[in-house]
Amino acid sequence: MKLISKDAATALLVAGALFMEILDATVITTALPVIAADFGIPAAHLSIGVSAYLVAVTLFIPLSGYVADRFGARTIFIAAIGVFTLASVLCGLSTTLVEFTLSRILQGIGGAMMVPVGRLVVLRDLPKEKLVKTVAIITWPALSAPLLGPVLGGYIATHFSWQWIFYMNIPLGLIAIIASAYLLQDTKGKVSTFDVKGFLLTGVGFALFMAGIELLASNAERLFESATIISVGFAGMLFAMWHIKRAKNPLFSFDAMQHRTFRLSVYGGSIVRIALGSAPFLIPLMLQLGLGYTPVEAGSILLWLFAGNLAIKPATTWIMNTFGFKPVLIVNGVLIALGFIALAMIDVNTSSFTIAALLFINGITRSMHLTLLNTIAFADVPPDKMRDANTLGAILMQMNRGLGITLSALAIAVASLILGQSVDTPDITTFTIAMVFMAILALVSITDSILLSKEDGDAVLNKRKRKKSL
Repeated sequence: MKLISKDAATALLVAGALFMEILDATVITTALPVIAADFGIPAAHLSIGVSAYLVAVTLFIPLSGYVADRFGARTIFIAAIGVFTLASVLCGLSTTLVEFTLSRILQGIGGAMMVPVGRLVVLRDLPKEKLVKTVAIITWPALSAPLLGPVLGGYIATHFSWQWIFYMNIPLGLIAIIASAYLLQDTKGKVSTFDVKGFLLTGVGFALFMAGIELLASNAERLFESATIISVGFAGMLFAMWHIKRAKNPLFSFDAMQHRTFRLSVYGGSIVRIALGSAPFLIPLMLQLGLGYTPVEAGSILLWLFAGNLAIKPATTWIMNTFGFKPVLIVNGVLIALGFIALAMIDVNTSSFTIAALLFINGITRSMHLTLLNTIAFADVPPDKMRDANTLGAILMQMNRGLGITLSALAIAVASLILGQSVDTPDITTFTIAMVFMAILALVSITDSILLSKEDGDAVLNKRKRKKSL
């Protein structure tokens, strides 16, 4: 008797790869002062170690679908895990900022190939009736890794050595390589000429756009330079879209956008993901800088958000099947906005118990919404269009994750400017304004949900099938 099906085991393998990739984007944030001291440089200079990783992931995601079709999904997935693991070792062996940054770029390249290809392996030939449960498995790392990363990184750097933040990927990588060789098939797709122009326009456009926002968030006085970089990056992305729509063999296609369910995940889904992506950044800062919590206390109470993520998981499929996508997306979107408003009302007199309860509830709504979006995005996409839809979705999710952090920093900077405070010493009122801004984003995002029909996404729900059989 099998304890777990091969499909579920494959989904868990991809979930583990996604966990590694997201964890390494956040795990070093609390360890930066320790690493900087070891390198003999100011901690602020190490921010490039975080941004270089995120930019590398963004740049190389568009290449993942092409190389998977050309060389085989299993081959590329295993190679990507190998590159990611090797780069982790090089990060731990680094003794200078240059070595560390180059190693993080290599790690980002491995992560960019690893996750989209793995998800494509799972989704390409998956029956629609299995999509809900499979996406639920793949989604949990995106919920837990950003929350556990800062806590784990700080603990390892404090009690062990910062190098072990990266060395812990060695056994995980080896296990993933062995499991991949057993579970995955080396399927190949139809290969056409690689769209070099589209790749360069897309990658450079994304990189400049994110770099400009990050520069604005950290140096508000450099408004002109930031606006110029953002504008050039945005223009590059628009030109990339124009090129991809007209190219004979484009990097990926926008055909999936003809499906209303996929468009929901692109437009409203991106907006709410940005708001949700701000939580792992804003909340720890609010607890420490606004309320005076220690890093250990802030990390411990933040785990209640993770607990809420897990608590709702067993009920997610039942809720989707019972009520359908449209009503749950609308109601849950409103609850997310109200959750940010509740966090905005926290002050120095708010008890730890109350904060933990709010974070737990916010974790529930966060988990529900991400699972809904990740499921409905591919509900109506045919198998032959899954590669392009998967690539486009992965690019957008990576951008949303980075924008959630950079726009949070920008919101703090703007709030500090309004209040006449220093960005280096924000008080609780600064975070109140930032939380309200995220609540507004969450409310705006439900516009697309309202435009859905009641039947949208029913192809992957048992409820619809039961009704048709009666």
